[in-house]
Amino acid sequence: MVANRASIFLIGTEITRGVIADAHGRILARELTAIGYDVRRIVIVPDDGSIEEVLRLALRDSEILILTGGLGPTSDDVTREIVAKIAGVEVVRDEEAYATLFKRIGERLYGINERQVTRPEGFRSLENSNGSAIGFVGKLGEGSLCYAMPGVPSEMQVMFYNVVLPELVEHIGFDEEALLEYSCFLTPESKLEEVCKKSASEGIEWGTRVQEHRISLYLHGGSRAGRETMVAKIEAELGRGRLWRGDVDLATLLGDALLEDNLMMGCAESCTGGLVSKLMSDRNGSSAYFWGGVVSYANEAKEELLKVKRGSLEEWGAVSDVTVIEMAEGLRELSGVDFTLSVSGIAGDGGGSIEKPVGTIYLGFASTKAPSVAVRLNFSPYGRDSIRRRSAQAALLLGYFYLKGEQLLDIVESWQYI
Repeated sequence: MVANRASIFLIGTEITRGVIADAHGRILARELTAIGYDVRRIVIVPDDGSIEEVLRLALRDSEILILTGGLGPTSDDVTREIVAKIAGVEVVRDEEAYATLFKRIGERLYGINERQVTRPEGFRSLENSNGSAIGFVGKLGEGSLCYAMPGVPSEMQVMFYNVVLPELVEHIGFDEEALLEYSCFLTPESKLEEVCKKSASEGIEWGTRVQEHRISLYLHGGSRAGRETMVAKIEAELGRGRLWRGDVDLATLLGDALLEDNLMMGCAESCTGGLVSKLMSDRNGSSAYFWGGVVSYANEAKEELLKVKRGSLEEWGAVSDVTVIEMAEGLRELSGVDFTLSVSGIAGDGGGSIEKPVGTIYLGFASTKAPSVAVRLNFSPYGRDSIRRRSAQAALLLGYFYLKGEQLLDIVESWQYI
């Protein structure tokens, strides 16, 4: 048996019938993965005893079994009985838990509610500080460790984070440096996989998780020196600023930089249609650094709202370095803020040319503290939504570097596979 394999079981007929949505699978899998466990499966089963069959199957390849649900007082809550049956023991009342719960709810504990303070014999009880049903942990099969927790989210999450997760960290001997998480931007998952294979060091494994505006990359195994070497190779292959240690959100990164320097920011957008402004305003309290945005999609809007010169539009076009600088500077004059960025491009599906194909994006940056700058990016044409998302990511990332006084053209020239 591999020592770090885990299986997660979510028990509840209300989930299998679609009455409620699963509230636990994502949380449990994310946290287990983060400390080095290999989650083999997430299984949802009804309250009909079918957990027995899938639990026995999981005993073949999982050292850790996580169960939620089926610990209530009613007859269809059979998790205790099923686990006890597999373990070959009886279900017994935990007298200490009974006494504690009696102090809390008194005579309401009598009758069917007494089931909530029972557990398989030989298993250890897990305190439920937010409810009445205790959890439990014990050995199943040939040494698998089985944790059972209530299905109520407010009860399960407190028990998991306060009791179960710390025990699992100790059980696996988690070394924070042995599992590294990185956030990768502006890179297709298939290309990131190629780069990882090309950069791999001996004994290191990796995995990815695609999110809406980034890819999470996990490295584990091997030596610390090997992991550092692999990361350096990936960074060199992708280009500067594309790989960040930890779970990084670019809007938060830029927002923190604005707060640090006590600056206010505004966005002038065309092809992204307000996406940059949306990302900047998602964070609670963002009004402390984000003034707002102007979506100037048509040329008339660029002229009337941002004072872009008609001559610039006629000579250079809406998608040009001249136009995005005038957009950024126009918004700065309109708003009076310290820093503005602008976006204009050809997101597709049509509208491209030989000189400016679909995927051509210009970003402009203007500030009271630095000269205005424009950069051109040529995104691979993976579709309109993809180009817009990557344009917004690039605007936030380069906006951060602009505030830090970096040379944006040098950074963009180092980028590959966008």
